[in-house]
Amino acid sequence: MEGIDELIKRYGLEEDLEHVIIPVTAEDGHTRRFFLLKRKFMRVVYPSGHFIDFPLEEVIEATVRYPELLLSEALYLMHKEWDEHSHKSDIPEVGREVTD
Repeated sequence: MEGIDELIKRYGLEEDLEHVIIPVTAEDGHTRRFFLLKRKFMRVVYPSGHFIDFPLEEVIEATVRYPELLLSEALYLMHKEWDEHSHKSDIPEVGREVTD
């Protein structure tokens, strides 16, 4: 969980024993907090029924960058940026797809 500790320090996030806590200030000045369980992967289930397990580091990064979007949309935009700005060999591993 070294990568998670580094993200917590980089973005000034909070944590407790079981969660990474991401504070976000809305446009109206109201602060809300996202609680992400400290697990290696977070599963995103799509309306079509398929799902992808994303590494927690990617989920944290996507939530910090795009707090106003659905997580699935934030992850999509983040990976799209990596595709546009990197060579394929430099792109971090996308979540691994799991099927039944």
